[in-house]
Amino acid sequence: MSLRLPDATATRRRPRTHDLDALVVGAGGAGLYAALELKRDLGPEARIGVISKLYPSRSHTAAAQGGVCAALGNTEEDNWEWHWFDTVKGGDYLVDQDAAEVMCRDAVETIINLEHLGLPFNRTPEGLIDQRRFGGHTRNHGEGPVRRACYAAVRTGHHILQTLYEQCIRHEVAFYDEYQVLDLQMPDGVGGPVTGVIGYQLATGEVHSFLAKSVLFATGGFGKIFKVTSNAHTLTGDGVAIVYRRGLPLEDMEFYQFHPTGMYKLGFLLSEAMRGEGGFLVNGKGERFMERYAPTMKDLASRDVVSRSIYQEIAAGRGIDGKDFVHLDVRHLGAEVLNKKLPDMSGFIRTYFGIEPLTDLVPIQPTAHYAMGGIPTDLDGHALADERGTRVPGLYAAGECACVSVHGANRLGTNSLLDILVFGRRAGVAMADEVRRAPDPQPDAVAERAVLAGLAELLEGMEGERPAVIRAELQETMFAKCGVYRNGALLEEAQADLRRLRERARHLCVQDKGRRYNTDLVEALELGFLLDCAEATVDSALARTETRGGHAREDFPDRDDVEWLKHTFAFRWSEGAPPRMAYRPVTITKFPPKPRVY
Repeated sequence: MSLRLPDATATRRRPRTHDLDALVVGAGGAGLYAALELKRDLGPEARIGVISKLYPSRSHTAAAQGGVCAALGNTEEDNWEWHWFDTVKGGDYLVDQDAAEVMCRDAVETIINLEHLGLPFNRTPEGLIDQRRFGGHTRNHGEGPVRRACYAAVRTGHHILQTLYEQCIRHEVAFYDEYQVLDLQMPDGVGGPVTGVIGYQLATGEVHSFLAKSVLFATGGFGKIFKVTSNAHTLTGDGVAIVYRRGLPLEDMEFYQFHPTGMYKLGFLLSEAMRGEGGFLVNGKGERFMERYAPTMKDLASRDVVSRSIYQEIAAGRGIDGKDFVHLDVRHLGAEVLNKKLPDMSGFIRTYFGIEPLTDLVPIQPTAHYAMGGIPTDLDGHALADERGTRVPGLYAAGECACVSVHGANRLGTNSLLDILVFGRRAGVAMADEVRRAPDPQPDAVAERAVLAGLAELLEGMEGERPAVIRAELQETMFAKCGVYRNGALLEEAQADLRRLRERARHLCVQDKGRRYNTDLVEALELGFLLDCAEATVDSALARTETRGGHAREDFPDRDDVEWLKHTFAFRWSEGAPPRMAYRPVTITKFPPKPRVY
């Protein structure tokens, strides 16, 4: 029998238990590919479950627009080693090169597998998968842009999600939709085996215990720590924060990517595909300013370079009418490109700005977009317990919530979809192997009682602040003090702000006391996750005294390979205390660090 909250007897009774072989938390591309691989590897009798806080087809993978990259060479010469170099350089040499080699080498096979699963890629006149240009992708180690992004109009992520979901349904993967996961089950404590998760069913208000021999977190990013973001409302860092609370580390949280072309004030993304097809940025004087900052790649330089260039133009007084935005010019692309190759982007511009991209300039500003950091893993998705590489038995991570690290300090466009596919699949293979060897999982009674007590406390409280008020202040602080440009003084202010916000969040008012779809309660839970992710981000950023990729320090403007060619590991060792920092060297196999110019 399931537990209902609030209920005077709730903390004294066990939740309903679901016994599975393997469990995936998150139904985006990484989670679905892992689940599909598990089912195909272990056979039709295997009990594979996927938990999602949304209906799977609404997962954020669907928002990825422009493409997924692989050196197919279908439209011009290309080579997977060139892709490997671009990934390492794009990540400002913080990329673990063994991981990037795996991803770039596996990319070609991954795209072919997707095609065989039914994904409807755009085609060349010869019938090959078509490819377009994207920022930071070059031929022959930086000689100029190359067409490497395989695409399905500007709905590539949507088609990946639908294709994998259909295949999971075909293979009878079990789906548990609209569950909020609240904790890991680790009956032996930190570093011991993970034996499942504890979830809250949104439709009923019941708490459920999920037991499994291996668990994958594929819960996505945490962009909602920022005021202006391309991320969906659900991307609140749930999986990242749950791991952090359990005393496990988070890696490279200081590195957060701001996409150059977010819609002004709205944050909705205008895909890099618009620049890949020939669009360019202009300032308030009508100048194509990217030629000043990246003379070879211009508007297709890496995202961190373009975002900082926009802010430098604004700081120099060359924003539009002196304001904090510039223009994207796509007028010259014509109706054939805008309406057929970029229909969604053109539709967004017309709908949300009320302007015509064929005749009008489009106002844009950088928007918080992608977390390079997250749960540290090895090449097969095993979550790591420390900077020495110790594996956590039974726990895996893949996708944006994970850090393998193939993105280093800055992710190249289209590498995100490739990351979720390559490492989601690899995690599924490794999980299947562990399922064959692992003992039957045991429940974590301590975690169950803590979850039940925490929910009861939120629901029974009658006084306190609304979660939305604190969340808005958190997002304002992070965007203003830990954004594209940072400095020590602002980051220390952000630390103090977060301490005050966390103290206020100890007393929340959840006005809705009902059981069914209590979004007021969910917002309170998500606020806690956001505060944890923000804490790890700010403290990691303050500790790193250099500028590298998505982490730009005004007070330390240069990259420092002598001191900082290493990954940050942040541990939450005591509630209310600042995280403990540890470090691990970057894996360098072929490309020694050198100046990064475009």
